[in-house]
Amino acid sequence: MASRSAAEADDGDGKPDGRKRRWREHKIARREELVDGTLAAIRARGRSIGMDEIASEIGISKTVLYRYFTDKNDLTNATLERYVETTLAPRIYEAIAVDVDEYNLTRRVVTAYVETVADDPEVYLYAMSTSSGPNRDVVAESERMIAELLSTVLGERLRRMDMDSGGSLPWAYGIVGGVQLATHWWISNRSMSATDLIDYLTMMVWGGIHGVAAAGGSPARFNSVDHPLVDRAVDDSAGQPRS
Repeated sequence: MASRSAAEADDGDGKPDGRKRRWREHKIARREELVDGTLAAIRARGRSIGMDEIASEIGISKTVLYRYFTDKNDLTNATLERYVETTLAPRIYEAIAVDVDEYNLTRRVVTAYVETVADDPEVYLYAMSTSSGPNRDVVAESERMIAELLSTVLGERLRRMDMDSGGSLPWAYGIVGGVQLATHWWISNRSMSATDLIDYLTMMVWGGIHGVAAAGGSPARFNSVDHPLVDRAVDDSAGQPRS
């Protein structure tokens, strides 16, 4: 007997066939379970894990993975999306949601990013090692999401002080790019503590934000004055200006 057409598969009032709907719901739920299993497998076996090892760690055959994911790129893409949605994004949102002054907000955001990577190094390195080709879109989307969130916060704070907020988006992308690259270098080398990294990055980011605020956010005002590296030399040992 010939299979029914899509129209015939409806229940008569334009609604999808119940079995198809249930299968779609099952497939979505099962994909989420397998993605969570993949994240656990990466944490257990490291960033270089392959499909056979993922299946073994989850306790299924590789054939089952391919029943729910078209290929490794599809699984990796879904895994990266899940990591961003359940781990990275919530921690960044939590850092920004607290009502604190601009300096402490800056430090909170830097700390949230660095500590998220430090807490989950294998997943982060797996994400970065697969961030070319089809999976680049997920990484780029996470960077865009964080940058646009920071841009909104920067813009609101500058406008609240009657300053020019026109550069909020490029400033936000600059912050995200700088922090991400420095953290990537750090997680691959671990040549300093996480606290030291946070201190250095906060110093850099806050220095930039402070400079923007000092010029009222205006490039014209910024370009109209000289910019000596320091106004007065400071004796580090005494913490007092040198005579």
